[in-house]
Amino acid sequence: MDAVSPDSIGRFLTIGDASEILNISSDEVLDLVRSTELPAIRVGSPRRWRIERAALEDFIAAKYEESRRMGLWREIAAASVTDLSDTRDVVALPPR
Repeated sequence: MDAVSPDSIGRFLTIGDASEILNISSDEVLDLVRSTELPAIRVGSPRRWRIERAALEDFIAAKYEESRRMGLWREIAAASVTDLSDTRDVVALPPR
């Protein structure tokens, strides 16, 4: 199967298109849509999910930002910090 390119599709993507772009299963995309984490609309008869290409790009960008922030948080959590009450070093635990 050929990869989905922005030039080969229109404004709206199917669940299958998004699945291929994200390299995850269609069920996983559907879970993201149903949880409203990935915005989508239902159109046509029968009503099929459609994901706006711009919404998918925003979703991807948000995931990169989330990953970047988690990485920074882990760096900070791993660093020693000074306890202001008695000036001894306290090591923060990483998130679970």
